[in-house]
Amino acid sequence: MSKPGGLRKITTKSLQLAKREGVPIAALTAYDYITAQLFDQAGVDLILVGDSLGNVFQGNETSIPVTMDEMIYHAKAVMNGVERAMVIVDMPFMSYQTNPDEALRNAGRIMKEAGAGGIKLEGGAYIAETVRKITQAGIPVLGHLGLTPQNIHQFGSYAARGQDEREAEAILHDAAMLEQAGAFAVVLEKVPALLAKRVTEQLTIPTISIGAGKYCDGQILVSSDMLGLEMEFNPRFLRRYAHLAEVITGAVSTYVHDVKGHAYPTDEESY
Repeated sequence: MSKPGGLRKITTKSLQLAKREGVPIAALTAYDYITAQLFDQAGVDLILVGDSLGNVFQGNETSIPVTMDEMIYHAKAVMNGVERAMVIVDMPFMSYQTNPDEALRNAGRIMKEAGAGGIKLEGGAYIAETVRKITQAGIPVLGHLGLTPQNIHQFGSYAARGQDEREAEAILHDAAMLEQAGAFAVVLEKVPALLAKRVTEQLTIPTISIGAGKYCDGQILVSSDMLGLEMEFNPRFLRRYAHLAEVITGAVSTYVHDVKGHAYPTDEESY
């Protein structure tokens, strides 16, 4: 892959090459133009417009209420800020589960209206036909296995998946099915690191970890978590690279103090 300052566009081919050469893939979520632009300039390879926007942007308890129109709106904003990174967009709950034809239509909407580089679906063997139909239409598909947030009501908790042998074997099988159906990569969320290693070694397509350990071909975090904008979410896998909640609160408090104390604006800051 090119250096962060380069303009060579990241593609599915770039990510396949990264896996073969052992170059880790760096991915983050983004939901707006300014953040996406900063991430792109910093060298992020893949930006996911995640349906996690339902949690971190809208303040919902889950991602389930997010709509197609909302995903497309945010994806368009992100695309306006990106030159190099590959932008993938989550297909929201019930936009692809009904049948493959509806899934293809909705995936097509994302590609046409947002100009994205591909879409992401949650699930394994049971959506393989859908993945195949979408990829055969020329739309790149990123799979997602392990803890799949759109199934949270079925799971009943955010506990790690694949901890027993039966579920581990199911994840291995699902990963193989997704690759056979044409997925270009698979996100593994909150599964044991050694299981993720088995999946990574089994597949010729890249694996991207969120809480699945160090053996995957890449890593992804929710940006508001790793930047310290949201401080209540503290899973084991999360590393905070900044504490922006403190920085922003401090800056805004100083601004409020200056305005109320007639310290802002000064004569030099006036026309």
